[in-house]
Amino acid sequence: MFFKDKNVLVIGGTGTIGRSIVKSLVKQSPNMIKIFSRDEYKQYHFQNELGKLKNVKFLLGDIRNYQRVVEVMENVDYVFHLAAMKHVTSCEFNPYEAVLTNVHGTHNIVKAATAQGVKKVVFTSSDKAINPANSYGATKLIAERLMTSEGEGMSSSPVFASVRFGNVMGSRGSVIPLFKKQIVEDRKITVTDRTMTRFMMTLRQATDLTMKALEEAEGGEVFVLKMPVILLGDLSDILIEEISKQQGLDPSSIRVEEIGVRPGEKMYEELMTYEESLTALELTDMYVIGRHSGLNSAYAQVRKAVPGTYSSSNETPIKKQELYQLLKGEAFI
Repeated sequence: MFFKDKNVLVIGGTGTIGRSIVKSLVKQSPNMIKIFSRDEYKQYHFQNELGKLKNVKFLLGDIRNYQRVVEVMENVDYVFHLAAMKHVTSCEFNPYEAVLTNVHGTHNIVKAATAQGVKKVVFTSSDKAINPANSYGATKLIAERLMTSEGEGMSSSPVFASVRFGNVMGSRGSVIPLFKKQIVEDRKITVTDRTMTRFMMTLRQATDLTMKALEEAEGGEVFVLKMPVILLGDLSDILIEEISKQQGLDPSSIRVEEIGVRPGEKMYEELMTYEESLTALELTDMYVIGRHSGLNSAYAQVRKAVPGTYSSSNETPIKKQELYQLLKGEAFI
């Protein structure tokens, strides 16, 4: 077990992915898990959920505060950096706040990890960082670059790497809980555009990818999970049908209102650009992107990726029945 007897810091550890990572870490018997976030209410509830564990410590603070980040990184071996402003619209109308958290905060983490002699740091990025059309994606892209530039630095520095996510089912900002709430309370759902495509992954996939990336990172990589593409129209149809049955409603009474693309939104998402694909390596379940070929000696026998953009616009969406099974398997319906 990679994390056995190690000290691990989970920044943003009370979010959806953070909680899942903490629960996975607990099973590996680490010496200490530090959970760092700024929301004491979420920390209180997560403490109650975990129960009394001697090797779990909750710490309050903000990644915008460098001195506090340095303090919480003391005696830490590995860091998961999950904290961010994540809501596209909020970032679009408060761009400097997004910069302070997503860029300045990430820079603080990089500096603090170096100062404290941390072994490895993995940062969770987003498909919206690719050819960004919004403030959120732009800040995530810069944060990625901060990690990559440090990750390709001197061998004595910590190992820095990133993972790129699509949409994580049920996470904060996911449309699934929003649609379910609208069906029950409003008898309608608001859909941007039924033909919109999105990469979709389960919470388990997101957790496993992040932990695997930290274990295998050598410095500067961006790990991209291969994941299914869904049509927003298919997702809304399934949720209307299934949630209506559960609530004793007539599915035909649920109105679908198309509201158009919101500020900063795109009709599709990308996980890898053509230029990145030229130096990417392809594994069975993911791509490993580096700035130059041969970056990852651990993948010396792995084939290079076929050049091309990895976009939800040129991937075939999964069939509605497959999406139904995916939702059912994750207990969303």
